[in-house]
Amino acid sequence: MSNRPAGHVARSTIRPNAETPGGTKRRTPARTLLHTSDGVRIDAVYEPGATAHGASDLVFVVAHGFTGDADRPHVRRIAEAFTRHGSVVTFSFRGHGASGGRSTVGDREVLDLAAAVTWARGFGHARVVTVGFSMGGSVVLRHAALYGDDSDARTDAVVSVSSPARWYYRGTAPMRRLHWLVMRPAGRLVGRYGMRTRIHHRDWDPVPLSPVEAVPRIAPRPLLVVHGDRDGYFPLDHPRMLAEAAGDHGELWVEPGMGHAEHASGEGLLRRIGDWAVARAG
Repeated sequence: MSNRPAGHVARSTIRPNAETPGGTKRRTPARTLLHTSDGVRIDAVYEPGATAHGASDLVFVVAHGFTGDADRPHVRRIAEAFTRHGSVVTFSFRGHGASGGRSTVGDREVLDLAAAVTWARGFGHARVVTVGFSMGGSVVLRHAALYGDDSDARTDAVVSVSSPARWYYRGTAPMRRLHWLVMRPAGRLVGRYGMRTRIHHRDWDPVPLSPVEAVPRIAPRPLLVVHGDRDGYFPLDHPRMLAEAAGDHGELWVEPGMGHAEHASGEGLLRRIGDWAVARAG
């Protein structure tokens, strides 16, 4: 993994489908700028897995939460944990880190994830698992619903951690602060200069498919919903709504003592998610 600062971006000099002279896939670390279908440049990182035989065809594509990016320590910790189970692609959503564009806080970010999944499949992996946290948790749900028939951009299993079930929720103090950050000019200035997150000034038009509306469209692919019982952003009615919408193809883990998203995801939980992905992704 590169230790370069977040602003540094180097294009990959290897092809995803490179092969050794013996005809086997040669997977080495790579970093590149992807291009989404609407023309935004997305900073993406590929790490081959240090796994036992049998899991090498699996790749995790990790979708970070709002104000994260591919170089943040908490995102790198998540990636390192998953390399024990397969290869890992991390990337920075639009408006975050070294990626271009501005954040739409979960709307057009599905295009960023689609580009990252397509890139991940280019390394020869037969199975892709998308794992999202908070905003990224809502994005993996909508992406799976919208790209189920796309052979390149589809996912084989979905893990959504600390996701909202519905839009415009303001029932907790952290979410009221987030709405100020996103909706007010002064808040967007704080986001840009204080959190390195460039936020789009326009409202959603149209309002995107909500996470709970997206979930039924994911079937028959397996879905894991993970939520902490001490999440300060979204109370437990959110994951329960998602699990109910998922029906038999979904699984809900309510984690005792867990807070919100990446920072609250301990090593034991990440290991269990990795085991679940290996067992369920096709």
